[in-house]
Amino acid sequence: MTKTENLVIIGSGPAAWTAALYAARAELNPLVLEGEPQGIMLPGGQLMITTEVENYPGFPDGVTGPELMQKMKSQAERFGTRARMEMVDRVDFSGRPFTLVTRGGDEVRARSVIVATGANAKWLGLPNEERLAQSGGGVSACAVCDAALPIFRNRVLAVVGGGDSAMEEAIYASKFASKVYLIHRRNELRASRIMAERALANPKIEVLWNKAVKEVLGYDQITGLRLEDTVTGERSDLEVGGLFVAIGHTPNTQFLEDQLELTPHGYVKTRSWRTATSVEGVFAAGDVMDDYYRQAVTAAGTGCMAALEAERWLSHEGVGESPVLETADAP
Repeated sequence: MTKTENLVIIGSGPAAWTAALYAARAELNPLVLEGEPQGIMLPGGQLMITTEVENYPGFPDGVTGPELMQKMKSQAERFGTRARMEMVDRVDFSGRPFTLVTRGGDEVRARSVIVATGANAKWLGLPNEERLAQSGGGVSACAVCDAALPIFRNRVLAVVGGGDSAMEEAIYASKFASKVYLIHRRNELRASRIMAERALANPKIEVLWNKAVKEVLGYDQITGLRLEDTVTGERSDLEVGGLFVAIGHTPNTQFLEDQLELTPHGYVKTRSWRTATSVEGVFAAGDVMDDYYRQAVTAAGTGCMAALEAERWLSHEGVGESPVLETADAP
């Protein structure tokens, strides 16, 4: 007899736990495959390296990222969600039930799946950058999330990047900083003309052209950056009180292996204002399908949407009375 899960949720960020909460309350007995620690990233996603979250509703005094993730997980488990800290290595959505294979070689069968694996921010790859990002020492990959925090207010900040995201980050950070240095390794920006013009016209923003960050300075708190001129090779130090890395994100979709239709940038493609993917019974939520907002609250919202859509789809398929079905053969 092969156990077939009604719903398997891949991921463990706000989207995954919100989906699990809704699915569990609908008595679908969902199974969450949380993932495993991978370098700087931990199960729980980007919030696991966020020390203070002040913009998630319901926490007037703020909450740490890890605490918020634990509360979400506990709430989902309260209603019967089961969780396993396993990484999904590959999937097969070509037949039903769907098959998910973990890194340890276990096979999990599912009638429906929600992909909520998020997207990882790209980092510069500097040891002190990663350490200070994890410890809350003034290094972040999201100015929209963090620039309003007291640790960044009224300080000289730096934003690394040259695309639209970097322009948006610099403009947003300028609302709270005394000055923002926009550091770009080339002599022209990659951003769209309108975004570049907005950043260049901002009196608080100064662009440092042809500069690459070679070292992040500071022990408990960032104190500066060691820069290298990409033309002359000359090195110099820049005093800053905060750093935002805005060089892009990588959606965690490698394990899908062409099983779902993706956007040109590798995000799971969903129907407009829906979470349904190119395969019936498979849904996507959170940053793995959102390359625009990338906020905890929007991820949670799409997690809710995905769970509701999955529940309705399962209902149409005649599933829902029994949370976990035992079948000898796949129907």
